[in-house]
Amino acid sequence: MNPPEARPVPLAAVRDAARTLAGRAHRTPVLRHAGLDVDGRSVVCKAEHLQRAGSFKFRGAFNRISRIPDEDRAAGVVAVSSGNHGAAVACAAELLGIPATVFIPADTPVAKRCLIERHGAEIREFDRSIDDREAPARALAAEREATFVHPFEDPLVMAGQGTVALELFEEVGSLDVLLVPMSGGGLMAGCASVAHEVAPSCELIGVEPAAADDTRRSFAAGHRVSVPAPTTIADGLALTTPGAATFAINRRLVSDVVTVDDDEIRTAMRRFREMFGDLIEPSGVVGLAALARHEDRWRGCSVGVVLTGGNIDEARFGELTATDT
Repeated sequence: MNPPEARPVPLAAVRDAARTLAGRAHRTPVLRHAGLDVDGRSVVCKAEHLQRAGSFKFRGAFNRISRIPDEDRAAGVVAVSSGNHGAAVACAAELLGIPATVFIPADTPVAKRCLIERHGAEIREFDRSIDDREAPARALAAEREATFVHPFEDPLVMAGQGTVALELFEEVGSLDVLLVPMSGGGLMAGCASVAHEVAPSCELIGVEPAAADDTRRSFAAGHRVSVPAPTTIADGLALTTPGAATFAINRRLVSDVVTVDDDEIRTAMRRFREMFGDLIEPSGVVGLAALARHEDRWRGCSVGVVLTGGNIDEARFGELTATDT
């Protein structure tokens, strides 16, 4: 099989997704705080933790599910997710009147499980350590003739996620640097494709947990590599291999991938709450953790940080950020 083409997501497709999402997705705010602006650096944060269903994932899920032909909708949609994609699929399907089934790890955080259930999706569990997480979900989709909604390896999903950067650049203009959390790579592929067209001087930096650095290692190797099933508090970024299509795009457009450890993520969660008064989940705040770790690297730069998700409850936040952890 030939490798996927490293062709960016067309800007026209992202703009089309923006029209589809208008009135459905939230146009999330851009947050600023003087405590982040040090040594001549200016920082803006795209607050996707305030997005519908609690994360940026709603953008891609709704854009994809809304394109399902009317005659195929009764068969429903099926997804596999660590939590946020499942919640997004459940929410989008509910809005469109389409039945949804979501496969999630048995240890999915309570807040994410409850959100999926609240939007009416059927939940099926799997063991997070299995090699092929998608196999049971794809089998069910084939049995029901339902639509399988991939969390990142889908052009319509990538285009939907790209509207994050489209909105950000429309509001703040070009930036020197944009920090984007990376798991499967769909958010970055969409955002990097937009930046390539509308802010070509902006440097794209991916951020991963140190224990789940599959994309960083893949960049170094020049091809996709896998890491062992990672253990990290950033469950939404705990993937073992980047997507094929997303990696092809990101390898071309992304300058670097940096990592942060769990203690740095905990510190960023606490600091974000002190600054903005909001709870944010570990995966959502890795960009701020990277900003703190690499303070000198972006001295004097205008920096954008994508905050990706806020699906965490008070008990779990307290458990993860306790100072004696």
